[in-house]
Amino acid sequence: MIQTDATEAEMSKGQKAPVTMRAVIQRINRKLKADDEQLRATRGEGNAQRELGDYYIVDFNRNSVMRKDVDPAKLARELGVLKPWEEVTREGA
Repeated sequence: MIQTDATEAEMSKGQKAPVTMRAVIQRINRKLKADDEQLRATRGEGNAQRELGDYYIVDFNRNSVMRKDVDPAKLARELGVLKPWEEVTREGA
């Protein structure tokens, strides 16, 4: 189980609570759902990845890509879904 709330003692020590990339993407998508948008990851190493980057945002109302080359950790902080005492970790780390 992943801890998403850090205690006062942990925060004062400078320790950060780990959050997986998968959890971050889910948080972002819950926030974007109100605007009918979704963060998606490109698959493979083909043209789509070169054109869109690793992650991109789709708007379902316009049926178009709204943002390319999205950094999920940075976007999560901008949206307020990743707190200062949390850090993104690799899956299985």
